[in-house]
Amino acid sequence: MMQLQDILFSQGFGTRRICCGLIQQGLVKVRIDEAWAVCLDPSASFSEEGLAFQVQGEPWAYHERAYLMVHKPAGFECSQKPSTYPSVYTLLPGPLRARGGGAAAGVQAVGRLDQDTTGLLLMSDDGKFIHRLTSPRHHVPKVYEVRVKHPLDTTQVGRLLEGVVLDDDPKPVRAQACSAEDEHHLRLTLTEGKYHQVKRMVAAVGNRVEGLHRSSVGPLSLTPELGPGRWRWLTAEEVRLLTQKTPG
Repeated sequence: MMQLQDILFSQGFGTRRICCGLIQQGLVKVRIDEAWAVCLDPSASFSEEGLAFQVQGEPWAYHERAYLMVHKPAGFECSQKPSTYPSVYTLLPGPLRARGGGAAAGVQAVGRLDQDTTGLLLMSDDGKFIHRLTSPRHHVPKVYEVRVKHPLDTTQVGRLLEGVVLDDDPKPVRAQACSAEDEHHLRLTLTEGKYHQVKRMVAAVGNRVEGLHRSSVGPLSLTPELGPGRWRWLTAEEVRLLTQKTPG
């Protein structure tokens, strides 16, 4: 059981003082027995499991941890403090950007996509989850749909599978899977995430990336219902699939 003001604080609705004020002003409703009721007592206690509430008319559900899927559009930076383009974090509601309070408040991107790259971006406020998906030792596959400038040939595909040397690392990096879907469409699967890796790998075999879209991370893929700029909560089963150990 948690006090209502602590529940709102944990979900990113401001300091405890602000959350207390929202409640006392009658701006918070809690769903009890399938009916919505205004709660004016900041210290009223509720079970967090399955708790649904409204803040200023907006419905929310309690989540101990945030696990999100975002369809990143082009023209957004995966940074809290972008240098040129808008931050991808502005696509999320304010409470998700402020969860937990403190210096590292809010959800964080699980890895990054370049500003001109589109596709699946995961976000979370769970440090272990982020580390599990970004650490090279876990070999989480990411699939990229790549539009290239010059026609593809079997030599280029073969070299990407065998491994190419990038300028900052003498150890070759290779695609886990690679196929030419048509002469300008390459589907590439990687299990690591070096800086501009797809672009640099394609350049190393004599071609050039002109469009880049990440279609899946591990077992999760973007679906047409989640359009560019939209987000949703991951289900408990999706989180389980993402964090289960890879055989071998």
